[in-house]
Amino acid sequence: MSRRQQVTIYVEGGSRGSLSAECRKGFSLFLEKAGLGGMMPKVVACGSRNDAFSRFHTAHENRKPDDFPILLVDSEAPVSETPWQHVLHRVGDGWKKPDGAEDEQLHFMTQVMESWFLADRAALKAYFGSEFKESKLPKGHDLEAVPKQQVFDGIEAATRECGRSKTYHKGRHSFEILGRISPELVVQSSRHAKRLLDGLKGASGG
Repeated sequence: MSRRQQVTIYVEGGSRGSLSAECRKGFSLFLEKAGLGGMMPKVVACGSRNDAFSRFHTAHENRKPDDFPILLVDSEAPVSETPWQHVLHRVGDGWKKPDGAEDEQLHFMTQVMESWFLADRAALKAYFGSEFKESKLPKGHDLEAVPKQQVFDGIEAATRECGRSKTYHKGRHSFEILGRISPELVVQSSRHAKRLLDGLKGASGG
């Protein structure tokens, strides 16, 4: 893609109201720090993954020549196929690649968005404070290999002593943290995050 296109990301998460706004803000801050400040895509918070796919599908079917809709969802599991094959075969999805859709229109937060947080433990410590227990987080440098439930369990255990307002809750804290973590650290540990940011820069003419 050589010319600049209008990129819109249909993202899983941020179901309604203030949470939707926080989702858009978190992703916008993350993408700006990743170098997309002068070519920011539009972020649409869709709530459930099925709603995200449905809204993406509609946008793709009705796209204008310079529109480039992208679907961004959790992979929910390790990815051993192409992205479109993964969501076709994954139990609970069964999504068929829309006619004319490109591989670069589907991206993953592997295996969940919180997987990205594990790449920037300094940001987690700064956010949650002195009672944050980094030792409770999953070990290893390959974010792609950490099971979804292990990510959630590790973050919950690490924040258990941080007080009611700081013990991790998906939604309440997730988008604030997303806006604080380092994209550079994330792409070092997640090939899907790198693929997303490289794809956005290419689609936006960067």
